[in-house]
Amino acid sequence: MADRDFPLEGKRVFVAGHRGMVGSAVNRVLRQRGCEVLTAPRPGVDLRRQEEVERWMRSEQPDAVFLAAARVGGIKANSTRPAEFIYDNLAIQSAVIESARRAGVGKLLFLGSSCIYPKMASQPIVEGALLTGPLEPTNEWYAVAKIAGIKLCQAYRRQYGCNYISLMPTNLYGPGDNFNLQSAHVIPALMHKMHRAKVSGSPEVVVWGSGTPRREFLHVDDLADAAVYLMEVYSGEEQINVGTGRDITIADLALTIREVTGFHGRLAYDRSKPDGTPRKCLDVTRLARLGWRAKTDLRRGLADTYRWFAGAEDASTDRAVSLRGNDRTLSRHRPSESSGH
Repeated sequence: MADRDFPLEGKRVFVAGHRGMVGSAVNRVLRQRGCEVLTAPRPGVDLRRQEEVERWMRSEQPDAVFLAAARVGGIKANSTRPAEFIYDNLAIQSAVIESARRAGVGKLLFLGSSCIYPKMASQPIVEGALLTGPLEPTNEWYAVAKIAGIKLCQAYRRQYGCNYISLMPTNLYGPGDNFNLQSAHVIPALMHKMHRAKVSGSPEVVVWGSGTPRREFLHVDDLADAAVYLMEVYSGEEQINVGTGRDITIADLALTIREVTGFHGRLAYDRSKPDGTPRKCLDVTRLARLGWRAKTDLRRGLADTYRWFAGAEDASTDRAVSLRGNDRTLSRHRPSESSGH
């Protein structure tokens, strides 16, 4: 276990992106540590707008910042909305990082993504592989923005002496994930499809690609724990990989999700859809040397995520049914709807 050079207890900590899956998980860990968690109000502070972020940060004076805010999505979203993915992420990163410097923030942690590494990087991927080859074309807009975020943190360390660090998590999943089929990553997309097929009695679910690519997955609660831990113990220029160091084929992942969701139909692979990078597994040797390892088993984490999704889906369905029902049904459901606002 490494020594803590930046203990967080009692500090005012700004979590940028607190409504998202990652930000909300970081919030939970920080509150357990006795931190005063600060969140920028929406509407009120658009993290893409330098003036708004700077004004808010000067007023609140956080001691530390977790930069978890980002526009994220799967292959389809990246491919069809490239301008949004590169502009929004560049704008958010630039505004928050520069505002933190001007407000005198003691430490900042930037959360990137494993997609920053070359498509054909040697496996498992070491931190030094950054910028050694071409990126995966299906998400290069997002990857370029995240690389720029790493370089911003490095540049601010060199020129201004800012204690800014970068973490590169592998593929994340967990409660609070985006289950919208138009923009979701592979786990929530497959989970949503199989849940819907189970409920409707559909005999088949289509999986994009061949099923042969290998991916590594990390539960969001593990990432949050690692992020808080590294904020306290790590201070270096090079990004740190955060993952499990273990990968799985998309086909095996789909079978596990089928088991977890209770869907008993066929899995059909649509080979006309892109596979993306053939394999993506992070080398987490440096992370282990710093004293941290992931704790959540993949199957257990998937079951936890599905319970959350199914509960949210059932609540949404109940609300939709109540709104379509007659006056008597609507009357019966109004109290619970009001209590949720």
